[in-house]
Amino acid sequence: MTSSAQPSVPDLQAEPLVSLLRDLEQLVKLESPTSNMLAVCTVQDAVEQWAKDLQAHTHALPGGTRQFLFGTSEDTGAAQQKRVLVLAHADTVWPQGSLSDMPFRVEGVRVYGPGSYDMKGGIVGLFYALRSLEGNYPAGGIEVLLTPDEEIGSHHSRAVIEQAAQRARVVLVIEPPVADSHALKSGRKGVGHFLVELRGVAAHAGNKPREGASAISEAAHQILAVQALADPEKGTTVSVGAVSGGGAVNVIPAQARFEIDLRVSTLEEGERITQAMQALTPRDSRVEIKVSGGLNRPPFERSPATMKLFAQAKQLAAGLGFDLTEEVVGGGSDGNFTAPFVPTLDGLGAPGDGAHAAHEHIRLDRWPDHVRLLTALLREV
Repeated sequence: MTSSAQPSVPDLQAEPLVSLLRDLEQLVKLESPTSNMLAVCTVQDAVEQWAKDLQAHTHALPGGTRQFLFGTSEDTGAAQQKRVLVLAHADTVWPQGSLSDMPFRVEGVRVYGPGSYDMKGGIVGLFYALRSLEGNYPAGGIEVLLTPDEEIGSHHSRAVIEQAAQRARVVLVIEPPVADSHALKSGRKGVGHFLVELRGVAAHAGNKPREGASAISEAAHQILAVQALADPEKGTTVSVGAVSGGGAVNVIPAQARFEIDLRVSTLEEGERITQAMQALTPRDSRVEIKVSGGLNRPPFERSPATMKLFAQAKQLAAGLGFDLTEEVVGGGSDGNFTAPFVPTLDGLGAPGDGAHAAHEHIRLDRWPDHVRLLTALLREV
């Protein structure tokens, strides 16, 4: 029989929770939707001050990313042993003003607030771990990238992430662990987005319908064809999530459009879908089809090197008194950009649930263990 006992509430007046909750409250109350770059910069400024307090070298990189270097510097990094790279993002999906409906608060073993789980708790845990190292950084040092646009695809920060991966021997991503299982993430699907725009011929729907070429009818055929490209056995999903078109109801519609979310487990599948999308052909030759977009995050394929890194993390967790598991997940992260170049382990942030949802929260009974694990990894890798 499964136990129904509730987890015990930890002592909120003891370390590390006193410091973790203090810093988390600061960041959560600095709302930072990706669309508001000034707000995102405010979070980055706060975190940069934490880095400076630890005597880090700090830099503003192209595209709005902040770089914090611990135990190394920009001038000497190329000549030294490769670094440990840590990836974080300052932006959230929540619009300005969300705090009024989702206030920062502690209820039992959970702390709530917009962006707490994804991923301000990860940033807070990272800096607690960095302080715990007391300047004893691993050989080659630690490079932290705090990006401004992860939630919308990292279009401005991708280049600096991939460049940093070339300087790294290992990458740790402080996105949250898997909800409920609190597993680390050893792989992620690649993520793509396509926009299909259709232009037909308008006509009076009652008097001369045959003179029209319906963009909406064509879109209906194309949507079915596109979704048929999915291959669940290979982990490929193709979802049409937004459709629009037409105008006045008595006019054969001359315009329509639909948008597609793509998830693939392998680069080969991403290329297959991309080629098929570019080859879409209208059933009605009078309708023009324009396809834009593609794969914006490559698959983070589970590799032997990443599994070796996870094995190290699992052993460290066992020494700290808890079991650790790993999973491959469907959502993307900035780890998708580094995994093709260097061993990457994701999900090293704050455990909880509710990413992008109103019940977003961190589990206070589990958070300290994951912070201690991150500290040990930074020390050992």
